[in-house]
Amino acid sequence: MTEDRGATGPGDLAGRMRLHTYDSATQWAWGAAVSMASALGRSLEARPRARLLLSGGTTPAPVYRALAKAPLAWNRVDVALVDERWLQPNDPDSNARLVRETLLTHQAASARLETLTHAGRSIEEAVATANMHARSPADVVVLGMGGDGHVASLFPRMMGLDHALSTPAAYVAVDASGCPGAAPWPRRISLTPSGLQPAHTRLLLIRGERKRALLDRVLAGDEPVECPARIALLTPGAVLHVHWCP
Repeated sequence: MTEDRGATGPGDLAGRMRLHTYDSATQWAWGAAVSMASALGRSLEARPRARLLLSGGTTPAPVYRALAKAPLAWNRVDVALVDERWLQPNDPDSNARLVRETLLTHQAASARLETLTHAGRSIEEAVATANMHARSPADVVVLGMGGDGHVASLFPRMMGLDHALSTPAAYVAVDASGCPGAAPWPRRISLTPSGLQPAHTRLLLIRGERKRALLDRVLAGDEPVECPARIALLTPGAVLHVHWCP
């Protein structure tokens, strides 16, 4: 693994980032998992419980499988989600299902999972519950980045994006209708910058040359409406640790 602090870009966004590069996908998965485990360990030393927010998608699955083998006091870890499609928690396309199948195994089987959706609840009720849980601030937040520059379920120029970026609430309901990256699930629940801000550790997991080029574009501007992934850097608080491999 190598660490590259990056060149200074407009608004000095690169100064808010630490880039960790790896030669292989295996090194990347274990390197990111070790970083997450170390951050959780520090939280558990300082407080009775730690709170971990995870993103969905196919990219982070190997990292979660590696993290599941970390020798932590998992029974004191609350695992929640960065975002979720408006699906039942057991739906094969839900982020909750991904986290349950990849992380809540091995050593991590005793962790407590908080889903964002619940059978029989409206999306408004689900968001209210998520914001109640968020009164316990996140310690570690793991982000992904879509090919269109979206992060969590905040998509470029989607309806209500300005509100999501400025609200003091940790979670909001999202209508991403018309956003290609959201199809076929426009209704979602998403973390906001306010929900991200308290975390002492922020990670972004990306792979491939296209995502590395997209990261360069993120660093080249300072407008989150056109590229919501910039909130990972613009939101006050912790430095963003980017873990990347080819």
